[in-house]
Amino acid sequence: MTSPQLAFIGAGNMASALIGGLIKQGFSAERIIASDPLPAMLDKLRGVAPVRVTSDNIAAVAEADVVVLAVKPQVMKQVLQPLAKALQQRKPLIISIAAGIEIASIARWLGGDLPIVRCMPNTPALVQLGATGLFANASVSAEQKKLADSILRAVGIALWVDKEAQLDAVTAVSGSGPAYFFLVMEAMRDAGVKLGLSRDVAEQLTLQTALGAARMAVDSDVDVAELRRRVTSPNGTTERAIASFENDNLRAIFERALNACDARSRELAKELAAD
Repeated sequence: MTSPQLAFIGAGNMASALIGGLIKQGFSAERIIASDPLPAMLDKLRGVAPVRVTSDNIAAVAEADVVVLAVKPQVMKQVLQPLAKALQQRKPLIISIAAGIEIASIARWLGGDLPIVRCMPNTPALVQLGATGLFANASVSAEQKKLADSILRAVGIALWVDKEAQLDAVTAVSGSGPAYFFLVMEAMRDAGVKLGLSRDVAEQLTLQTALGAARMAVDSDVDVAELRRRVTSPNGTTERAIASFENDNLRAIFERALNACDARSRELAKELAAD
């Protein structure tokens, strides 16, 4: 499929991000159609790219080689069931970016075996800096897997996991991860204010430091632990701060938080599968 027809079911922020990223990479807008029941969402999407839009999901998937499911998990079942006949006839690649919806549930709601890739993207995809975990069922061909990879790489990096259950861990690390960093930024900014900085100065320093540290880590050929050691001079100011973090058992705090996120992700999958 050198020029596949893409259909997006749902035209929200993540769909807009993916479509915008694909267009920037040279994908033809004429080969993309998006469906959404809200005219305002379709109008907003048309501001991103001149793709075709509709409020008719069945019409959207009629000629699709790839169907991207970008609707809220809570409405996935009611959105998919009316599409079952059309998708069983055409058997396109199904890519789901809905959190917590297992492949088995999607396949069941669509009436049987279909090639399905389940993804766990994160919100930095909105600025083409996303991190996505992917898992494909046995019906996905090598060509379709490559195609799914290229679609998600339009908004950042895409990494495949060996087991679908590992997507819960992906959720804990990167899916929910931006919120952890936002919390750290918030805490650093507020501490800076208490130390006497203005809120604006504390916030700008915090955000630029976070951006710079991430850039250094991405571009470096050494482990992040080594980068930390390199900026932690013996008996210096940074060493004193790191010692405080270690004394407060920061690593265990993060481990407990990620374990809680992983557990909740598994709980949600069970709840949504029961619908």
